Amino acid sequence: MAKKDYYEVLGVVKSASAEEIKKAYRKLALKYHPDRNKGNKDAEAKFKEASEAYHVLSDKERRVNYDQFGHAAFEGGGGRGGFSNFDFSNAFSDIFGSDIFEDIFEGFGGAGRRRRGRRSDYRGEDLRYDLSISMEDAYKGKKQEISFSSTETCSRCKGSCAEPGSKPISCSTCGGQGRVRSSQGFFTIQQTCPECSGSGEQISNPCKDCRGMGKKQTRKKIFTNIPKGVDDGTRIRLSGKGEAGIKGGENGDLYIFVSVDSHNIFKRSEENLFFEFPISFADATLGTTVEVPTIDGGKAKVKIPAGTQHGKQFRLKGKGMPIIRNKDFGDLYIRIITEVPTSLTREQKGLLEQFKKLEDSKSNPTIRNFFEKAKRFWKN
Repeated sequence: MAKKDYYEVLGVVKSASAEEIKKAYRKLALKYHPDRNKGNKDAEAKFKEASEAYHVLSDKERRVNYDQFGHAAFEGGGGRGGFSNFDFSNAFSDIFGSDIFEDIFEGFGGAGRRRRGRRSDYRGEDLRYDLSISMEDAYKGKKQEISFSSTETCSRCKGSCAEPGSKPISCSTCGGQGRVRSSQGFFTIQQTCPECSGSGEQISNPCKDCRGMGKKQTRKKIFTNIPKGVDDGTRIRLSGKGEAGIKGGENGDLYIFVSVDSHNIFKRSEENLFFEFPISFADATLGTTVEVPTIDGGKAKVKIPAGTQHGKQFRLKGKGMPIIRNKDFGDLYIRIITEVPTSLTREQKGLLEQFKKLEDSKSNPTIRNFFEKAKRFWKN
């Protein structure tokens, strides 16, 4: 089933401001939050849908990529959709604050409920990899090897951070509650315990191999597919290829930021390509047929009509870059540059002087029109 447009999900227009997007999400999040709609699968689905939309549209970079490529912008490496592992509660916390509003919703979930550290609290960090490719590779697509420093789950403690056979102890700061209270004037605010990060536990006997970190530094080497048509700023998400999580938390993601090198012939603007093609004064005057290069390494024939002026542009349909979301291609635009001879033989100069004597106003209509305008200007 195709995903709905994120702007449509939040009920805002594409030109909506960041504040309008935030207000729209706040309204939907309060309406469909699971704690207010116990057992309502439809409400839960709408809450997740709204949170996913806000996660993308609230971030400038993600929003630009979405506006350009749609949902395909977050479908990296040929894997699942870009938000299959998205923690929807994070977007909610961004709006309302992770602790204060959890206290509010505890009223809907029953008294006495304690919040312990969630798996998302132990999720691995996302990583960024900057990749430069040639314009030819951006045209064809390629299978790219990527090598980078990261972490992997400790094989000794399996990510628990503790020595095998040992057990964690109750956190001395929060008394095992995972939360601490502090008074500010008339208000008492409950927050996640800074010592145990909300788990309510402390490691008394840290793992000797990873020193209680739950993960170890390593060097990773993976292959990923760079799709045809990528451009500067394209971001590819590889789910679960980032830093290792601990205590049951999932791995982070790896984001590949693509940079396309400039080309010595072609210039690019989105899916279209441009270049300047020089021809002689004689060819521009008499007309000719030329062969021009194309980005796929081939050639194309272009007919230059007699009397072609300097700066004239020709279009070769479908000879540009692939369009990343479909099977179409952009166009190739060729701008004619008429080169005036800088060095002439005596014979060439004589022929041109003879040609000049035979010229009349009909041969050069642009020159004629200009001087007619100039004459009228001088009379005034």
